[in-house]
Order: sequence, then C-alpha cells, then structure tokens
Amino acid sequence: MKSRELVRLVTAQVCVHSAMTGARLAAPLLALQLGYSAAQVGVLLALFALSPVVLALPAGRLADRHGLRVPLRLAVGAAMLGTALAAAWPTFGVLCVMALLTGASAGTAQIALQRHVGRAVAHPSELKTVFSWIAIAPAMANFLGPLVTGLLIDHAGPQPAHETGFRVAFGVLASLPLLCWALVRGAPEQPLPPPAPQEAGKSVWDLIGVPMLRRLLFVNWLQAIAWDVHTFVLPILGHERGMSASTIGALLGAFAIAAAGVRMALPLIAEKLPEWKVMYGATLLAACALMVYPLMPGALTMGVCSVVLGVALGAVQPMVLSLLHQVAPPQRQGEAMALRVMTINFSSFLMPMLFGSIGAVTGVAGLFWLVCGALALGARAIPALQVAEPPDTP
Repeated sequence: MKSRELVRLVTAQVCVHSAMTGARLAAPLLALQLGYSAAQVGVLLALFALSPVVLALPAGRLADRHGLRVPLRLAVGAAMLGTALAAAWPTFGVLCVMALLTGASAGTAQIALQRHVGRAVAHPSELKTVFSWIAIAPAMANFLGPLVTGLLIDHAGPQPAHETGFRVAFGVLASLPLLCWALVRGAPEQPLPPPAPQEAGKSVWDLIGVPMLRRLLFVNWLQAIAWDVHTFVLPILGHERGMSASTIGALLGAFAIAAAGVRMALPLIAEKLPEWKVMYGATLLAACALMVYPLMPGALTMGVCSVVLGVALGAVQPMVLSLLHQVAPPQRQGEAMALRVMTINFSSFLMPMLFGSIGAVTGVAGLFWLVCGALALGARAIPALQVAEPPDTP
C-alpha cells in the first residue's frame, strides 16, 4: 500500500471516530449538569458500545461482500445524524440516540477500514507496520474529539458549560464525518476473495472455535476493560475534584497522544519482536499504571499515569490485528474483525454499568485495582499466542 493512500485512510478514520469520542465526552458532562446520577451516566456511556455489539457482525459481512465504500457511506450518515440531533435537541433521550448512532458509526468504519488495509499488504510481514499506522486513528480521535469538544463546551457559550457551548460542540462534531467521506470515496477497492466452499454456511461459532482466535479475543477483552475503566472513571473523578471540561479533555488527550505515539514507534520497536512479546510487556505495564493511578493527587500526576497507560494499551491493538489477520480465514477476515469489535464493545456496554455498581461500594481506587489484578492474571495466556514467522519474499 502506498504511503499517501495509507495516510488518507488514517485521516478518514480519525474524522469519523472523533465524532464518537467527542460525543462520548460531552454526553456524560451534559447529563451530569442536567442532574442525572452516576448510574444513569453509566447507562448513557454503555449505549456508545451497544450498537456496535448488535451491528458488528452484519458490518463485517457487509465489508466481506462489498468492500470499503458501502460500509463507510452508512457510517458517515449515522455519525452526522446522531450529532446533529444532539445539537438541535440536547436532552437526555436524544443523547442516548446519539450514543447509539455514533457508536454504530465508529464500529462500522473501523471494521471496514481495518479489513481494507490488511488486504492491501503485499506480504504478511508488513501487517504489523500497516496495522500500527491504522491503529493511530482511534488514538488520535481520542485526542482530537475530547480536546476540541472540551474547548468548545468551555468557550463557545456565554459561560463555561453553557447549553450553547454543548450545541456548538455537537454541531462541529457533525461536520467531521463529511471529511471522512471526502477522503475515502476515491480510494481503490481491493479485489474480493473468491468464495470458499468449505466456508459456506458456517456461523460465527466456527470462528470462535478456532483456539488461537479465541485466546486472542480474550486477551484483547482484558485490554478493553482497562481502556473502559479509564474512560468511565476519569470524567466522574474529574467532576468530583472540580476539574473543568478542558482539563478532563486534556487528560483524555494525553492518554490518546501516548497511545498514538507508541503506535508510530511500533514499526521500529516490533520489527524484531513477535506480537506476543509486545503484548505481554504492554499488559504488565498497564497493570502497574492502574495500580498507582488512584493514588495520584492532582491533574499533573494523573496526566503522567494517563500517558503511561496510553503507551501500554496503545501498543496492543496493532499486534492483535496483525495476529487476527493471520489466523482468520481470508474469506472471513471482516467477520473475524467484527467479532473482535463485538467482543470489546459488548464489554464496553456492560462494564460502565458494572463499574457504576462496583464503584458505589469500592470507590474509584477499588475499580482500578480490580482491573489491575485481572490484567496481571490474564497476562499468563499471552505466551501461547505464538505463530510461525512468515518466510521472507525473495
């Protein structure tokens, strides 16, 4: 794949994904301001992950059958509709609809773009490199969306956190998916693989039955839990400590910059390392960051922990995608990636509600330490994720 085309696809995903990440910051802050409880905010955040759970497999199959542009067209339309509705009617019910639509948009775009990039490589040895670059997109969106949204909320209205600021933020987020479509509509489609008779009529349970794929999904699920607890707790923790929306957005932005930065360096770091070794070290580093995070007293030290956690979790996704592309049948790579999206988003749907219930008993520190223990124990499964190195192309 040419570098210019890869940059264009990365930028396109940043645009459509930023609509979701910005909405995911603004929605709970607006709901808290409207007087809704932490448990209700947890339900609202969970809705961002509900629609990808339901629509991931259809989106993956759609990508396997039609390529890139058809799923992207649907994703752009959903993101624009959801954020525009919130700009027009910023009520809790509309925020829930926006969460469903932008969540579906981000998941569908992610599956289609990752499948497209993976099929565009000339040799399996290039997978770690291209997936490291395409994985920058969600990390950059996690920086761009919350930061821009936080600034608009604080400064676009007559006073910080005024309803006008929220309306302007949602309106700006609605324009970003248009840039995505402008970037991808001219992208060349990859040839669709010929249908394989042995894969005809098989269900998703056949994919889950592949031992390597099942173990890979479990490890990725652990990383998703760590990501989710940070995303869920930080707005609530910042609100309790009296931090502004800009400060909370900056902390989330620091996490995103670190995740993007490590993915830019991964092609060099992981060139001589197999995927499982990178994942093993990153998982242990994330566990250490979560262990000390709730002990940090202010925004600066919390920012340091956000950076360390971003480095650890940001290094995992490209390795997971590389392994997933190698172990999945070629005719079902979109479906396998959809299964990954469905797994982590089902977790993201349930976990905020579970975090809210557990946090009411244990507090913020208990949540961080519980996930820290899960990562430390789950790391034992990673050394089994070893695949044979592909031979070099003559």
